[in-house]
Amino acid sequence: MLFNEVFRMALTSLGANKLRSSLTMLGITIGVFSVIGVMTAVSALRQSVESGISFLGSNIIQIGKYPIGPQNDDNSRRKIRARRDITLANALRFTQLMEGVSDVICLKTFQNDNPPQATYENRKTNPNITFGGSNEYFLDANQYSVEFGRNFTAADVELARPLAIIGKDIVSKLFPGENPLGKRLKVAGHTYTVSGVFAEKGTAFGNSQDDIIMVPITRFITDYGAANRSINIAIQAPNQEQYNDTVDKAITQMRIVRGLRPDQENDFELYSNDSLIAIFAKVADVVSAGAFIISSIALLAAGVGIMNIMLVSVTERTKEIGIRKSIGARKVNILTQFLIESVCIAVAGGLVGILIGIGAGNGVAMLLKASLVFPWGWALTAILVCGGIGVGFGFYPAWKAAALDPIEALRYE
Repeated sequence: MLFNEVFRMALTSLGANKLRSSLTMLGITIGVFSVIGVMTAVSALRQSVESGISFLGSNIIQIGKYPIGPQNDDNSRRKIRARRDITLANALRFTQLMEGVSDVICLKTFQNDNPPQATYENRKTNPNITFGGSNEYFLDANQYSVEFGRNFTAADVELARPLAIIGKDIVSKLFPGENPLGKRLKVAGHTYTVSGVFAEKGTAFGNSQDDIIMVPITRFITDYGAANRSINIAIQAPNQEQYNDTVDKAITQMRIVRGLRPDQENDFELYSNDSLIAIFAKVADVVSAGAFIISSIALLAAGVGIMNIMLVSVTERTKEIGIRKSIGARKVNILTQFLIESVCIAVAGGLVGILIGIGAGNGVAMLLKASLVFPWGWALTAILVCGGIGVGFGFYPAWKAAALDPIEALRYE
């Protein structure tokens, strides 16, 4: 018999039991869907994270009171909570000590608790804007630029002038159709004059980067107080070759500012683009491993289901096998037909699972405003695994069918 003839007969047999074939496919579909859906979402989020780390510029080192990512034990969390805040005086002293090491040292702090609302005349923003204070290096350290107007100057920061640079979302909400420069807006009861407008930056991690108002850090501390407020510091190394040297000097100078003895450990955290990406990668790997384990269990159960259904099919078609053997069908023809049936069930279920998984994963990505992806590697792997499941779990029933004695098969009722 020709292979295409055996293939056609296998599909005909599957079509004769559509409901049974579909239910058998369902187990494979669920297993593949679980892993492809998670991997698609994780891949989309990974790309979004790697591109969204643009809030740290090139060769930037961040110093802060708190680490990035979860802490594994209560003792670590208690020690971190007990740390002293990095005060504005600490940050300014650090800036002086780092003169000659880096030309870009950005000080910044944000109103994270109870984010304020900005108003102008009878217009107002949503009460969840990004509002903070910084110095003249905020643009360099955070990959922002001023589209029109001007940036803060050192004098603005030193004199704590009530100025504000605002994002495009703030412009569209408070100043639709008019020039915002020189206008006076209010944030939490304090008045600021708009001196510049940030160029549009888009979203990162699902949040708008244009819904932002920044004022000089000294004015921010004056208006909102220094209590329970820690300053973050971003230092830019002159180039990649001097990055490690800059990191070492930053740690040394910060220890001096904090008054730490040689035997005391750092009471501040230092991190970079790579460390942030690495933290997300660890979380993504754990999620991926969990999805892989769940899908493996589902696929194993589905494989057992395929073997069971194929054994039932062999029993039901015993007489058919006897007739085919009596008119010249060889063992290899019977074996091939039953293997094709089990592989078709497995691969068809896998294809449906891939399509649904990619749709669900990208749906999650769209909700989080991440870019859409197609995990070609995982999709190809899923198809190969499904084919392997079809062969592995379908071989015994196929071999049992091929090994039937034609005389006994013809007598079977």
